[in-house]
Amino acid sequence: MNLKSLILVCLVSFLKLNAQSIVKSPDGKLIVSVSISNGIPLYSVTYNKKSFIEKSPLGLKTNAGDFSSGLSLERNVKENKIDETYQLRNIKQSSVHYMANEAIFSFTKENTSVLDVIFRVSNNNVAFKYKLYPQKETLSCVVQEEVSGFLFPKETTTFLCPQSNPMTGFARTAPSYETSYTLDDAVGKNGLGNGYTFPCLFKVSNSGWLLISETGVDSGYCASRLIGHENGLYKIGFPMPGENNGNGTTSPGISLTGETPWRTITIGETLAPIVETTIPFDLVKPKYEASKEYQYTKGTWSWIMKMDNNTTFPVQKQYIDFSASMGYETILIDALWDTQIGRDKIAELAAYGSQKGVGLYLWYNSNGYWNDAPQGPKGLMDNAAIRRREMAWMKSIGIKGIKVDFFGGDKQVTMKLYEDILTDANDFGIMVIFHGCTLPRGWERMYPNFASSEAVLASENLHFGQQSCDDEAVNAATHTFIRNTVGSMDFGGSALNKFYNSDNIANKGSKRMTSDVFALATSVLFQSGVQHFALAPNNLYDAPDWAIKFMKEVPTVWDEVRFLDGYPGRYVLLARRKGAKWYIAGINAENKTLKTKLKLDMFSSGTAVNYYTDDDQLNGKVNALRINKNKEIEIKIPRNGGIVIVN
Repeated sequence: MNLKSLILVCLVSFLKLNAQSIVKSPDGKLIVSVSISNGIPLYSVTYNKKSFIEKSPLGLKTNAGDFSSGLSLERNVKENKIDETYQLRNIKQSSVHYMANEAIFSFTKENTSVLDVIFRVSNNNVAFKYKLYPQKETLSCVVQEEVSGFLFPKETTTFLCPQSNPMTGFARTAPSYETSYTLDDAVGKNGLGNGYTFPCLFKVSNSGWLLISETGVDSGYCASRLIGHENGLYKIGFPMPGENNGNGTTSPGISLTGETPWRTITIGETLAPIVETTIPFDLVKPKYEASKEYQYTKGTWSWIMKMDNNTTFPVQKQYIDFSASMGYETILIDALWDTQIGRDKIAELAAYGSQKGVGLYLWYNSNGYWNDAPQGPKGLMDNAAIRRREMAWMKSIGIKGIKVDFFGGDKQVTMKLYEDILTDANDFGIMVIFHGCTLPRGWERMYPNFASSEAVLASENLHFGQQSCDDEAVNAATHTFIRNTVGSMDFGGSALNKFYNSDNIANKGSKRMTSDVFALATSVLFQSGVQHFALAPNNLYDAPDWAIKFMKEVPTVWDEVRFLDGYPGRYVLLARRKGAKWYIAGINAENKTLKTKLKLDMFSSGTAVNYYTDDDQLNGKVNALRINKNKEIEIKIPRNGGIVIVN
């Protein structure tokens, strides 16, 4: 070999070892750089020339090979332009136009193709996933570790929900994504020792905000979490061995060729791109056709105020009448209906509700080997033959949906149970709400009969403890920026009882610290296509008329969302549109009155609006107002209070 040939070979080898490519968003502001250094694949992310994610590792370790080191990056990068539109009634934006640049980075090991890393970069969003190839005769593998990392610049602060220990909490039903967020915390921690549940929010120095999550998780993989390390590095973590009572593998198995779910990163100089993102749904497709046109509804449920003992025929009949008087389409009959009401009487309630235009959702225990929850009905959702027989009975009496509770974790076997329940329910025209559960990951688009998931420290905790009531405003001002940005959140809130007890009796049970206007605001702030509000029949005579009228009219499906102002855990001001009607909602969790100006460009000057406000003692009222020519309004929200503006 002559000197020129030797130099060329060395140059090619050097380029393979140190290759780098970039992919940009359509507007050119968001740039992902993919490189390889000494055989280790890396990526970094900048927005408006500011670093948001520094060089971070990529790759997978499997029982078919280690595809995180000793790799070469092929120089030919396949590029595609993504330009898609879709409609989805039950997310924050009903009509979506998704545009992105896609780049497929191919890696080899010992001259054999091993995996691709597929990046999609849209304005304000980065998504990536892995595609694994067969290795000789090996056509399946177990992914033992995903080394994907997210290295943040110094002075980044975190807004995270720690993952709880498995098989803890009520009847050993954790983890259920129901721990409290830590706000404005430093990097370099790992929660309670188990990492953090998705989504995960970061404030990157003075550059802006970043949200990490995942989407497209189904029966073909496990759900993941984020593991904190020193010096601002976070990595993907698989489920803990103790989840599902120790049963099931923590490592997902896939066939080859096979793909992983998408990891998503949303970035903005303000919180607007995070609050408004549709990336969890942009990246997925429906897994099956809807068996019918599903209805997204408002409803009531007795359990939040009256608890287990009132899951009885007379009380549920009263709630059917209450929903009918509110113009709502459903009620949720919670735990113990099987023993305290019985199947024949449930059929009678379903028939009575049908006459009133009110359908029934029924609660079920997920069961199996993963929880000790005693509430029934049990043993009906974890076995396909039994489950389908139960669903056939539900269809025969006109049941609209089910709420399935107490899941065991994030292992692949549990993801299969979620999917099996959803697919079977669709066969019988039944919608599904999950509680005591994982985060929905694009499921609104993937599963047409998916209604909502809890996966948050929800309204039941307001009943169980005064501390939760004391913290209600802080938590509500958090969920809007984190949990509810990526999927429907079945919170079950908007209570108008002053006290959490069956008859709104003073000084019995926990006391609501927030105002009635706050309750109205959360019905707008909390997005879920199906909502069962924490209202009670007594509210027809003990709540303000203007509050009841508002709760009768507020939608549960929206056409558009706009972030106006706010800060996680402090306050939030948000606008949602249904048709031509705008709802502007705000709440304040700070220890001082929030005073600010709002620019309301969605209204024409002279537009007449109803303006719901609180005084300093949290007494609410509604006034008529006209938008001035500057389309600007000065607002004032006391602590634990709210505002709502509706045209």
